[in-house]
Amino acid sequence: MKRNPKAVVRRSQVAFRGRVFRVRRDWVEEPAVRGAGRRPAAMREIVEHGGSVVVLPVFADGHILLVRQYRHAADSFLWELVAGHIEPNERPVEAARRELREETGYEARRFKRLLTFFPTPGFLTERMHLYRATGLRAGPSRPEEDEDFEVRAFSRRELERMLNRNELRDGKTLVGVLLELARRRA
Repeated sequence: MKRNPKAVVRRSQVAFRGRVFRVRRDWVEEPAVRGAGRRPAAMREIVEHGGSVVVLPVFADGHILLVRQYRHAADSFLWELVAGHIEPNERPVEAARRELREETGYEARRFKRLLTFFPTPGFLTERMHLYRATGLRAGPSRPEEDEDFEVRAFSRRELERMLNRNELRDGKTLVGVLLELARRRA
């Protein structure tokens, strides 16, 4: 496998600065997939995001904990795995512990990193770190002021039904649930 060549950024301009992300326009010459050289310069709009965690809380009996919340961009309520952004100078596993506690009230004895992935690499720099959390203990949830969750544990059979009915529509949740269901079949 060849070395991973980088794009040459000819110009970059910040177009928007928000609370959670910023948007920039880069004029770049990207490496060619086949052969040597670079493709002609192109403008790319990039959303910069500091990264996030996704938590797959698994009970001893195999049930998986999901949270249901309203997502304005999707204009609907979605069942999702616990997730949230990584604070500056926070390690991903620390963010996973914090998010699990805030959204569900649960603590976990063990966190195992399963994988890190890009949810939308065409324009978003965000990396999502997926953790499997086990040894769960219930406690009081501490959602942020603008958060409102319904929390429920689902069996493997319920999750498979939800998948077949297109009732799980969040990408990070699909990744985590499908990975866990595949692990159980192996």
